[in-house]
Amino acid sequence: MRIRSIRRLSAAAAVAATVTGSLAWAPTASAQSPDPTPSTTATPHAAADGETGGVAILKKDPAGDVIAGAAFTLLDSEGNEAASGKTNADGKLIFEGLTPGVYRLKEISSGSSLLDTVDDQDVIVTPGTDAPLTVIDPFKAASVLLKAKDDKTGKLLAGSTVNIGSGDTTILTLTTGSDGTASGKLPISSRTGSDFWVKQVKAPAGYEIYKPSKTFRAKPGDPVTVTVTNTKTTTAPPTEKPTHKPTDTPTDRPTLDKPGKDEDTATPSASASGAPATEETTSSSAAPIPKGALAHTGADATPWLIGGAAALIAAGGGALIVARRRRTDDSTDNSSAEK
Repeated sequence: MRIRSIRRLSAAAAVAATVTGSLAWAPTASAQSPDPTPSTTATPHAAADGETGGVAILKKDPAGDVIAGAAFTLLDSEGNEAASGKTNADGKLIFEGLTPGVYRLKEISSGSSLLDTVDDQDVIVTPGTDAPLTVIDPFKAASVLLKAKDDKTGKLLAGSTVNIGSGDTTILTLTTGSDGTASGKLPISSRTGSDFWVKQVKAPAGYEIYKPSKTFRAKPGDPVTVTVTNTKTTTAPPTEKPTHKPTDTPTDRPTLDKPGKDEDTATPSASASGAPATEETTSSSAAPIPKGALAHTGADATPWLIGGAAALIAAGGGALIVARRRRTDDSTDNSSAEK
């Protein structure tokens, strides 16, 4: 009988050594070397052989406090339930009387509203010992809701990008959508909450960036709302104002007796035959110019005609006076000769 027991132990050790390389331990759970002495014991299904083992669980939070009321279930290699139970006031739970082999441990409940459960993990049961296992559940992440608003109207704004972090580390980057909001999850390291900062790195279109950094505190599992406000971009007023008003009187307005600079005037030119050449400047709808009349040049010719007539009359008068004087002198000379 003793030889048979030794052979069974050797076979169980060989099985444990074979499956050790394929075990996937959850990152938040760790094995503890000291053997805990749980006061709550779960009785598994009876082992077929006399050589059995067990699993001793110690449940804690990230701060190191033990957690009571955490529920676990142990499944065998075929997926059947081998044992189940909850941690006691000391955070301990032990599964005994298990057939050596590989089991799957599932956490059903964390036992605290502040904690999340860990992923499923494999555990190895060896004959004659209760394998110690410490399970550390993370605090529940806080839900953060980001809102971007117009500082005057309160209108929600799209396209606002912010970084959220703790210390020197950026943990989360959020950009508001068409509804002016964005959401995410923040890890919490304490049951009383963690401090975070938020800084806007991109402002909505048409708005100035909000440069100051805000701080806020979030507790495990609690929702928190963070609001950033933006001011519309202002256009700088003109630096120079006009010193005078434009006058309504044009400086190049033509006068009656002097054509303006932009006014077209027709200049008569002498042709080969000596007759003045005239250029038709009026439209077909204008009245024809009578024969012998001067062509319209754009300026009134009446003053010129009057002046010319006056000069001719003066010249004619002068000639008449000279002729009369000559006639008188001739008569006087003739009378003297006759005497």
